[in-house]
Amino acid sequence: MNYYIIPFTFLFFSGLVVYSLNYKHFLIMLLSLEVVVVSLFLLIFFFCSVYSLEVFLSIIYLSLSVCEGALGLSLLVLLIRTHGNDSLFTFDLLW
Repeated sequence: MNYYIIPFTFLFFSGLVVYSLNYKHFLIMLLSLEVVVVSLFLLIFFFCSVYSLEVFLSIIYLSLSVCEGALGLSLLVLLIRTHGNDSLFTFDLLW
């Protein structure tokens, strides 16, 4: 059995639990999404290296996750500039 998968699945599910339980602040949600993205990247990378597959898929995934992180940070900056904080409960339109 492949025991290298266990830490990555634990990291993935802990990121999902934090994302689903801590939805008060936008920054915490972005950080938990990045934990999920990094755990999936490491899982893809080790899967490709163990089974002697191409690592090009992991590079494409990493570049898309960097774009997602930059978009999240730009939304966070816009949110703080317009509303003054990153608390999601201050919006009347979302809840």
